[in-house]
Amino acid sequence: MLPRHADPIAAIATAPGRGGVGIVRISGKGLAPLVQVLCGRALRPREATYLPFRDAAGQAIDQGLALHFPAPHSYTGEDVLELQAHGGPVVLQLLLARCLEAGNAIDAATGRPCLPGLRVAQPGEFTERAFLNDKIDLAQAEAIADLIDASTEAAARSASRSLTGAFSAEIHGLRDALIHLRMLVEATLDFPEEEIDFLRKADARGQLLNLQQTLGSVMQRARQGALLREGIKVVIAGQPNAGKSSLLNALAGAELAIVTPIAGTTRDKVQQTIQIEGVPLHIIDTAGLRDSDDEVERIGISRAWDEIAAADVVLFLHDLSRADATEYIAADAGIESALGQKLPKTVSIIDVWNKLDCAATSAVSASASESSAPSPHAPPRPQVRLSARTGEGLEGLRRILLQVAGWQSAPEGVYIARARHVEALQAVAAHLQEASDQLLAQGPALDLLAEELRLAQNALNTITGEFSSDDLLGVIFSSFCIGK
Repeated sequence: MLPRHADPIAAIATAPGRGGVGIVRISGKGLAPLVQVLCGRALRPREATYLPFRDAAGQAIDQGLALHFPAPHSYTGEDVLELQAHGGPVVLQLLLARCLEAGNAIDAATGRPCLPGLRVAQPGEFTERAFLNDKIDLAQAEAIADLIDASTEAAARSASRSLTGAFSAEIHGLRDALIHLRMLVEATLDFPEEEIDFLRKADARGQLLNLQQTLGSVMQRARQGALLREGIKVVIAGQPNAGKSSLLNALAGAELAIVTPIAGTTRDKVQQTIQIEGVPLHIIDTAGLRDSDDEVERIGISRAWDEIAAADVVLFLHDLSRADATEYIAADAGIESALGQKLPKTVSIIDVWNKLDCAATSAVSASASESSAPSPHAPPRPQVRLSARTGEGLEGLRRILLQVAGWQSAPEGVYIARARHVEALQAVAAHLQEASDQLLAQGPALDLLAEELRLAQNALNTITGEFSSDDLLGVIFSSFCIGK
C-alpha cells in the first residue's frame, strides 16, 4: 500500500446534479469520534438513524439518515459512515465541507482531532480500498465501473455476473490447475533420473491439454464480454450522395444527420451509439470522399479518413442508382485503392449497396461488383443490398455486423471483460503452448517448461490482481467516478 491509503477519505457518492437523495461517504480507521461529532451520538452498527446534520455552529444543514458500518463489515473493509441527505448540490457540498471540518475538530475525550488527515477521495479510491483490503479482487473492482457505465442491458447483466465473481472463479480454477501442474514439474527437478517416468505417470501432458482446452473456453467468453463492454466502431464511408447519412438515420431510428440531394451536405462526422442484441455499435457518418475545392469540405474529408483509419469496421457504401456510370465506377475504384493503402489488414470492410428502391436488381452490373473487390486473390468481402429509405435489407446488415464483430448469441455464461483481460489470457495461451512444445520434445528441458508455467500463472494473476503493479492500479481506478 502507498502512504495515501492510510488517510481517511470522504466524498459525495452520488452522481452530480439534483436528485431526491444524495450520499456523502467517509471511510477510514476509527471513525467513532467523527460519528459523535457529526451525529451528536453513537450509532448502532448497520442501522439507519434519522437525525439532523448540523454545522459547527449547531445550525441544521439538513435532516436525513446516518449509517455506520464498522470494519471489516463494510464496502471498503474500513469503518464507513454514510450520510444520506436531500440530493441538492449545495446541500451535499455543505455536508461534505462539514465532514472535512469535523475531522479536524478536537475530540473532548482525547484532546486530539477526531479524524486527522481526512481528505477528499480521489476517483475510484473507495473501490481501490475494497480491493486492497481483500473485499473484492481486481476483476470484480473493474466490474463495478463497468456496471455503472453499461450502455446495454446485456452489458449490465454481464457486469453484474462478473461482480458476483463468475469471471474470477474461472480464473481461479485455471490458476489452481496450473499450480498443480507446476508442482508436478518442479518436483521432478529434484529427481532428474526419474523425471520422464514421473511426469508420464502423473499424466502431465493430459493435464496441460485439459488446461489449454479450459483456457480456450474462458477466452471465448472473455472476448464476448469485451465486445459487450467496448462495442465496435463502425464508420460509414463512400462517395457523396450515396446515402451515408440516410443509412445512419435508418440504423439509429432517428433523424440525426441532415439529408439533402446536394453533394457535400455532411461536412463533419455525426456519431450515434446503437445496440444489436446488446452489443454497442458506435456508428459514425462521415463526409463524402471526393476531390473538392471547398476548404471546409476538404477538412471534413480529411477527418473522414482519420475516422476510417481508426475504425473496427468500415461500411463502404455504393449507390445502386449510379452503379453503371463510368465516372462513378472510377471514383469508387479510387476509394477502394485508398482503403487498401490506409486501412490495417485487421479492419473489416462490408460493401453496402444502397438505394435498392431506386434501381432494379439488374442495375448491379459486373463492373459495379468488380469495384468492390479488394483484389482477384483476396477472399470475398461481406456484401448486402438495402434501401436506407424504406428499411429493406437493414436486418441483413445488422446480422453481418454481428458476424464481422465475432458476436455469438449471448449465452447466460458471458461475463463482462476488458481488453486487458483478453490480452492477459492470450499471453497465458502463448506460454502454455511453449510449455506444451517443451513437454512433447525429445528430452524436454524441464527448467524451461517450469518457467513457461510460471509466466502463465503470472499472466493469470494480473487479471484478479494477485500480481499487479501500482501503475496498473492507478490507470484502472483513475477511470472511476469520484465517490466510488
